[in-house]
Amino acid sequence: MDRKTLIRINQAKEKARPELCKEGIDSGWRKFGFYESFCTSTEGIVENIPRVDGNQITIKKFIEKFESTYTPCVISNLLHTWPANEKWTLKKLARKYRNQKFKCGEDDDGYSVKIKMKYFARYMTDNKDDSPLYIFDSSFSDHVKRKRLLDDFEVPRMFPDDYFSLVGESRRPPYRWFVMGPGRSGTGIHIDPLGTSAWNSLLKGHKRWCLFPPETPKELLKPSQGEAWKQKGEAITWFTYVYPKVSQPGWPEKYKMIECVQRPGDTMFVPGGWWHVVLNLDDTVAVTQNYCSRVNFPVVWKKTVKGRPKLSRKWYKAMQLRRPDLIKVADSVDMNKNDGYTSSSSSSSSSSSSSSSLDSDSDSVWSDDDQPPAAKKQRKCPPDCEECGNRNDKGELRNNGESAITSKSNPYDRSSNSCSPANSR
Repeated sequence: MDRKTLIRINQAKEKARPELCKEGIDSGWRKFGFYESFCTSTEGIVENIPRVDGNQITIKKFIEKFESTYTPCVISNLLHTWPANEKWTLKKLARKYRNQKFKCGEDDDGYSVKIKMKYFARYMTDNKDDSPLYIFDSSFSDHVKRKRLLDDFEVPRMFPDDYFSLVGESRRPPYRWFVMGPGRSGTGIHIDPLGTSAWNSLLKGHKRWCLFPPETPKELLKPSQGEAWKQKGEAITWFTYVYPKVSQPGWPEKYKMIECVQRPGDTMFVPGGWWHVVLNLDDTVAVTQNYCSRVNFPVVWKKTVKGRPKLSRKWYKAMQLRRPDLIKVADSVDMNKNDGYTSSSSSSSSSSSSSSSLDSDSDSVWSDDDQPPAAKKQRKCPPDCEECGNRNDKGELRNNGESAITSKSNPYDRSSNSCSPANSR
């Protein structure tokens, strides 16, 4: 790695994970020596997830067999027409987007940590970090050059519904991410936000997934503080300390783990409420999206009403105008009925996180296989607060009213509706 690249990478590390840099960047980021000791081979992994050929199943059959039953699965042959198959190689991305900055973490004040693609591409091929930096960018579509990525893919046909789109791009929570990272990076154990389901389409590399039913107690799924040191929320920590426990013969059958390797061209379907942890086994490039559909709408609606009342009111008005059929469903939802989901954090941690995705019991905006870090500080005002929720990374008020979701705190937390200058960005 050349000197300039090393400087830029170290600057990003110091901002994203300052707690690992106190005794020297190399000492903290390579403390466990996972580069040499952790096996990232696919050999020996026993897969027990249903696999479906996208050419052999209809949308109706997929909904009946998998989405309606909340059954995770891997779908092949959905991406063969995507230009991303040819365009999303490490070399081509580094050339086309070389000076474009992508988010690879957050600092202690909740601001995005970004790095130019040319530096990150070099880092991917030359690092020995335990849990490397990881691009997880939801704002690429807002940028005049980065939004060209949108031309390279489309929503897989199995997922036609996107009810949050009714409120408009400027009002809906972050839902779509461009994801890129080296081996050993990944996403800590988490549940996706607001009861949404997710699809994750992999273009390059291999991802190792473990999933658990919604009713699985989170206490059984997290590493202890003594085991994890300052890496409690990292995927590689989970696979090192928790996986040996959950893969034992005595593990409760009702909390049975589903495990698989996602390969290039595969699309993972993750039903709402399911715990999941994801580890990149080599250099990976993917795109992922969370969505609300005809199947999970009752659960998503209830969670949105309780967790983000202002958003739910705008959503309701939009449904009245454009989807009156959903109004009947929304009005019939029993807000007091248990939806069957365990109380959990749906925020997750990426390789640049500084806290566990299990440390909070409330929903956050982050979603899918690979996500940004969990909440570190509790925010005292709602995300769409007119005074602070509309600020961008530079502290400037946004004109479109979109919440600048970059805080490590829980953006869905509505424990207080007050807004103070101290919480404004």
